[in-house]
Formats: sequence, C-alpha cells, structure tokens
Amino acid sequence: MAQLSDDAFAFGAPLLPLDEALDLLRQRVAPVTGAETVSLVQAAGRVLDEDLAATISVPSFDNSAVDGYAVRHGDLAAQGPTCLPISSRLPAGSGSVAPIAPGTVVRIFTGAPMPAGADTVFMQEDVRLEAGGVVLPAGLKVGANRRSAGEDFHAGRIALARCTRLDARGIAVHAALGLREARVRRRLKVALFSTGDEIIAPGLPLPPGGQYDSNRALLGALLAARGAAVSDLGILADNRAAIIRALADAAESHDMILTSGGVSTGEEDHVKAAVEALGRLDFWRLALKPGRPVAMGAIRGAAFVGLPGNPVASFVTFVRFAGPLADHLSGGIMRLPQGFPVTADFRYAKKPGRREYVRASLVETEAGPRLRKFPREGAALLSSLAETDGLVELSEETTDIAPGAIVRFLPYALLM
Repeated sequence: MAQLSDDAFAFGAPLLPLDEALDLLRQRVAPVTGAETVSLVQAAGRVLDEDLAATISVPSFDNSAVDGYAVRHGDLAAQGPTCLPISSRLPAGSGSVAPIAPGTVVRIFTGAPMPAGADTVFMQEDVRLEAGGVVLPAGLKVGANRRSAGEDFHAGRIALARCTRLDARGIAVHAALGLREARVRRRLKVALFSTGDEIIAPGLPLPPGGQYDSNRALLGALLAARGAAVSDLGILADNRAAIIRALADAAESHDMILTSGGVSTGEEDHVKAAVEALGRLDFWRLALKPGRPVAMGAIRGAAFVGLPGNPVASFVTFVRFAGPLADHLSGGIMRLPQGFPVTADFRYAKKPGRREYVRASLVETEAGPRLRKFPREGAALLSSLAETDGLVELSEETTDIAPGAIVRFLPYALLM
C-alpha cells in the first residue's frame, strides 16, 4: 500500500493553490514498492525500477548512413573531381570485411560496415559512373555519411534513468540494446468509483432523471495510459453507509482510490464524510476552475482522491492533480504539462486567486496561429473537450484576457 504521513495538509483553510497541493503530495505521499520483470510488449506505461545501462554500443560498428561509395578521404584530389575504380561491394549484413584498397572506392549500402581505412561515404546520387570507375565531386568533408560505433549509446552508459515511464521510445531503446524485457515498478493498483443515484452505467436503459456515466470511462482510460492497474468498481449510490463499506473494502487491496462526484457540500454528497469516518481528509477544496471540490486524504494506507462529478471538471482535476499523484505513487516523475505561448483570439474575465482552464481550439489565421475559445461555458459539456484542442491556463494573478494577449496553451496530447 502507498503510505501517507499522519500530518494534515490544510483542512479548514482557504482554497488551496494547485502548486501548493502538488508540493505537499511530493513531500507526504510515498511511491509503491516492489518490482517485476516484464516483456517489452507489456512494458508500455510502466516505470523503470533501475537505471538502464547500455549493454552494448549502438551501433556496434562503424557503418554507412547512405547507399553510396566509401573512400579514403586522403585519396581525393585537392582540387576538382576524382575518378577512382570500384574494388568491392558491401551490402548491409556483411560479416568479414576486407580493408579498402588504396586509391579505390567500395560500393556500400546503408547499414553496411565501413571497411578498415575508409572514412567517408559519397551518396550515390552525388557521383557519376564512368567506364574507368566513379567520378567523385570535390567538397565533401571527411567523415561525411559515416555512422561511428557508439554514437547512439556507448556500452556502460546510462541509456534510461530510473523512474522513467516507458513509452514507445523507451521500449525501442531496450530493443536496440538487445533486451526483450524491462525491469519495472509494480503497477499502481487503483480502485475507481462513480457516485450518484442519477448515474447509470452505459448499456442499461436510461430512466427519467438519469444520465449515463462517462467519468469511469474517462478516468479509467487516463489511468491506463499511466500504466495503472484499474479496478472498475462501479457506481456508488448516495448512501453514506454503503459508501463507507465500499471505500473500506477498496482500501484493503488498492494503493489509490479515485472517485468522482459526491465531494461537495450538498445533503447527498456523502463521500467527504465517508472518508473522514474511515481515515483522514487532508483537503477538499482547490483554487481551481473548473474543479474546486477536490478531496485528498488517506483511507487505511491507501491514498484517496475525490474528483468533481461534472465530466470537464473531472478531466481537468485529473490531468492537473490526480494524474500527477498517480505518477508519483507509481514511482515515476510527476507528469506536469509543458505548455507553450500562443496568441488568444478571445476575451475572458476571471476572479483573482484561482487558476482557471479555458477550453480552446488552435486555428490558423492570416496573422498566424490563434486560440479560439469554445463558445459555451459549463463543466458538464463533454463536447467542449471533444471539439477543442487543449486548455488555456490562466494563472491565479490573471484577471482579464483580451484578443491579442499571449497565453499558455496546454494541448490535450501533452496532458493525457
């Protein structure tokens, strides 16, 4: 189980700024322990449990980067073209390779080992074949089009650092080193619930007053992309005793419990009280929009996070808070979004003291790329996520955005 300290964060205090909440998580939440060796097919999204040192140099031999002609640069004329005869032919995969004969060229193909003595390769489209051999133009620098042994990785060098979350790039590095397996931290075990009497599982008849549950599908996909082992435990009714039982059971076999809905202050919002009855509630309000009611605490050794019920608020609070917490718990580095500046094509006013996220599309105009705000507000509008490209992040100090202002844009591709 992931262990949290016994200290409270700031319960009862004013709205907690997002950066302070993340700093507190880093200090007080311990990653899971335990590791296993898995095949590369199973390694996507997993966290390396050790530094990966290169077992071989890559490439392991000097080779040609192009199809062409290998030469000794010293055999080229100081001025003008050089005509040299072809002494041999080297396709990729050649084993025993004879040294290049002085005053000749070797016909060579991409990936073929460089013959001893050869140091430069002319691309085949840059030369001219004549009866007497190959005419090589002047001006090519020594070492051109040659890949040196170890230029990618030297044997013994750290190729990937411990705590790296493996994606296609990290898996490719393992394969390039001849490895079929990766040593990774064990999966973070996450229990996932939705809450609310009005929430109906997709596939069932929709009764009057009901709405289909999109949050478990949304959050489950986001957790799976982070390599977590997700237990979809369904929908909790608005019944305090039932919620207490379900959370207590989940805490016995999971590292993290993630819920959506039921963490506000309404009479039917029972999750906050259930957490307090079972364990510890550290905070439950962030200075964030959409998504102010976010609960963080611990239940019998399992980290607990309660997100808002509205889908957009659930998405925003996951990618900016619960997701980084899952990264940290699983032993990886918190994946915090790397935004970039873009010019806004909209006007927006906000209150100071809280961070806000505006859904926007990136559009190309005659003046260059611009961000266009989704035309409707509302934290329940999934269309505002589906029809935009990312979030505009407005700092706590910002109060007004006018067309032409430079804002920080977080594409969804960098958030998920």
